[in-house]
Amino acid sequence: MFDAPETEPGAAEPSLRAGLEAILLVVDEPVPEVTLAQILERPRDEVAATLRELAAEYAEQGRGFDLREIAGGWRFYTRDVCAPLVERFVRDGQQARLTQAALETLAVIAYRQPVSRARVSAIRGVNSDGVIRTLTVRGLIEEAGHDPEHQAVLYRTTTYFLERLGLNSVDELPELAPYLPDDLEGIEELQQ
Repeated sequence: MFDAPETEPGAAEPSLRAGLEAILLVVDEPVPEVTLAQILERPRDEVAATLRELAAEYAEQGRGFDLREIAGGWRFYTRDVCAPLVERFVRDGQQARLTQAALETLAVIAYRQPVSRARVSAIRGVNSDGVIRTLTVRGLIEEAGHDPEHQAVLYRTTTYFLERLGLNSVDELPELAPYLPDDLEGIEELQQ
């Protein structure tokens, strides 16, 4: 029962169990059985039965998560006994030092705000999507509306950022000029 194949015999698509797990792994709110049945193109009662089987298996195996039916839908939740560990992980993660990539991204946003994700990536020369998500989760940056021309989300630093740096406003950030190369205009032209 626990060794279900990833795909059903003779099929190129994942099994119902695998499909349900994959969808429920990425949701941030409970998903109704009827929605899951429509997405997976399976009968609702078959989906409901499989969800209950999965929930029972996870509970029996003592996994670190539960599959629960709440608010008219299904979703993964941290098992109650594991909650203190998750809290400690999240809390300690907030105290961890920023990576070089995060520091670079934060500097670009601080000095160019409001700035789009694409512009940050262009300035840094690498994709900054993951770093921007991390900085947002840590509360150092936030959305600041949309670019009127391209409708891209713009980012700015937060008051928490200012608190952590001991500043009253971004106007108190040190001048960049002493740290920039002499041929800044040539670099800017190459990046565009």
